[in-house]
Amino acid sequence: MNYKKTLFAAGCMGLLAVAFGAFGAHALKPSLIAHNRFEVYQLAVQYQFYHTFALLAIALFMRNQESKLLRVASVLMIAGIFLFSGSLYAMALTNITSLGIITPIGGFCFLAGWGCLMSAALRH
Repeated sequence: MNYKKTLFAAGCMGLLAVAFGAFGAHALKPSLIAHNRFEVYQLAVQYQFYHTFALLAIALFMRNQESKLLRVASVLMIAGIFLFSGSLYAMALTNITSLGIITPIGGFCFLAGWGCLMSAALRH
């Protein structure tokens, strides 16, 4: 991933977070509440937003300094959003709880992405 691709990905993830958040809060809320899954859906949106902002910051850092660690951090943040938030969205919408096995893998991607960002900061 380079600066432009990372910035584009941050824009996509941000757009989707707003869309999913609004859709969940308005169209899906009654159904999700009725099945006790609204909190799971909200958590997915929340973590997608947090890591979209992290992805945006990484893109801005990449603008000034291209580094392998920043490229890896961006990939890990994107993977984390898909795996962590994606599995929570899927569980909330389908009630297939076995998808929960994917969620910690996404969490690990987030942690590794933050670690790469920290390492990149120390090397700069």
